[in-house]
Parts: sequence; structure tokens; C-alpha cells
Amino acid sequence: MAVLVTGGTGYIGSHTVVELLNNNYDVVIVDNYVNSKPEVLNRIFKITGKKPRFYEVDCTDYAKLKKVFQKEKITDIIHFAGLKSVAESVAKPQLYIDNNIGSSKVLLRLMDEFNVTNIVFSSSATVYGVPDHVPLKESDKIGGCTNPYGQTKLDIEYLLKDYAKEHKEANIAILRYFNPIGAHESGLIGEDPNGIPNNLMPYITQVAVGKRPHLNVYGDDYKTVDGTGVRDYIHVVDLAHGHLCALKKLEEKPGLVIYNLGTGKGTSVLELVHAFEKANNMKLPYVICPRRPGDVDENYAEVSKAYKEMGFKTKLNIEDACRDSWRWQSKNPNGYDK
Repeated sequence: MAVLVTGGTGYIGSHTVVELLNNNYDVVIVDNYVNSKPEVLNRIFKITGKKPRFYEVDCTDYAKLKKVFQKEKITDIIHFAGLKSVAESVAKPQLYIDNNIGSSKVLLRLMDEFNVTNIVFSSSATVYGVPDHVPLKESDKIGGCTNPYGQTKLDIEYLLKDYAKEHKEANIAILRYFNPIGAHESGLIGEDPNGIPNNLMPYITQVAVGKRPHLNVYGDDYKTVDGTGVRDYIHVVDLAHGHLCALKKLEEKPGLVIYNLGTGKGTSVLELVHAFEKANNMKLPYVICPRRPGDVDENYAEVSKAYKEMGFKTKLNIEDACRDSWRWQSKNPNGYDK
């Protein structure tokens, strides 16, 4: 009776595994370490005192993943595994199609073969494309994705919707994340991007730790409170808790459900920078740069549905995330590489 977590040593996956273990779930991780490191497993053990079973498997490899299903009694799946760099997806769209959509097809095939009916899918607010209003509701139109990465998330959502129509016994939760930031309060696990960070918070922390000379702020002429882009930043520990709420929801056999996971509040780039400075008593050098194509003025979630239907509500705020991010980065200046 185990929960299979694909991509379970990644940033969001590892925090979710910690929450699962702390709530006495039996956890099996599969990961190929493309976006993570083996050291994560040691850190999970240090935090929880428990060792999840682990298989180094690429989720696009049907034969190897099938062996995991044969060996373990899997009842639920949380599917994180996937490539996630927007810039890389623009340069290598076919890689993203093969990996992200391919792994999801393999999982659905194995769900069929082994009668697994419950899956939680890690989707993204990118499926809303360029929003014409905020906050974004789950019922708002989707599509018009601005990059191949976002398009793969949208295509997997369609795959799951088709699967649900054909498999009436299936229970599927699609979770549309907004902008995860922060780290576990222990400072033992956190975001460890390959190369130049794509996301704002690890870029901020790398500037703070001296790895980068300054932060680039892309655009200061948006129609927002201070001219910089506004996003919905959710603490990764809150986000991880959202997956436990989703698993509990699937016990009700709801069929297919879709939820935004965010705070319901927008924060601008400069507001986040100043919150980081205040929380950690430091100054961050930044440079205003031209806008990036495809960036929108503001983007944040309408979150009442997730609260009403599965009791999900965030508990941690921007200051908590800034403190936890800095604790992680300062204790691990080179991420998981010692």
C-alpha cells in the first residue's frame, strides 16, 4: 500500500516526500537524477528518520518502471518527474515532448496494467497562457502556452482528462502550481538548480551567497504596484502539504478534480527582493533589464476551490520563505555538492 513519487528527489518532490513520511505514508521514489542528486535521500532520512525505498529509473523506460510496479504494491501515484526549464524547452521542444509526455503515457499504461486508480499530477499555472484577468480560477480558459514546457503540462492535462473519461474508476487530481519558493526549515533540503537559475528565489539566494554579482530584474514598466512583474509565490512546504490534501481528496473517489495551489496574493519582484533583505538583514544588488518576451504583468491564483473542496490553505508567508531559502543556501552554498 505505497505511494509512488516520480521525481521524488527533486525540489518539490523531496519536500512532499518529507511530508508524506512525517504523516506515516509508505513511500517509493523513482528518479533518474537529471534534476536532483543522490544526497537528497540522506537529507530526507536526517529530517524524518525514515528511508523511502528508491529506484533509479527514468519514467520513460516502460520495462524498468514496470519492474517497480511488479515489486511494490502501489496504490497511489504523485507524478512530479519531468524536465522544467522554460529556456531549454524553447531550444529543445522535442526533448520535452518525449520526456514529459512520454513518461506520463508510460505511467498511465502501468496504472492500467496494475489496477492503480489514484494519481496526483504536478501541473502548472503556465497552462493558463497569457491571462486576461486575475485572479485565475480553475474554470478559466487554458491554452495559448508561451513555451513548449508549458505546452507539455497542458497536453498531459488533456491526456489525463481523456484517461478519466475512458476509466470511470480513475481518481485524478491535477494541481496547478503557481510559484514555489522557500525550503525546509531545517536547511537540509531546498532548491538546487543546474547552472543559471530559471526561478527568481534561487537567483536571489545565489546573489546573497556571492555566487552571482547582482540580480537581473526584467522590466520595471509593468502595470503593477512598482512596475515589476507580480506573481503568486507559495512556500514549498505549503505546496507539499497540498499533495497530502489531494491524496485525501482522492479517497473520496471524486473522479477528476483540478485545483490551483497558490496563496491567492500577488507579490512583485521588488517586493520579494525587499522582503528577502528585511528577513535576512542584508542588501541585494540588482540591475533593471529589458522585459523578457512572454512575461505578463501579473499572475496569481484564486484559491477558494482548493480550500472548500480539500481543506488546503497556506500557513507560511513570504518572510518565512525568504528566511528558509537563505538558511538553505547559506548552509549549502553549492547546493547538494559539498
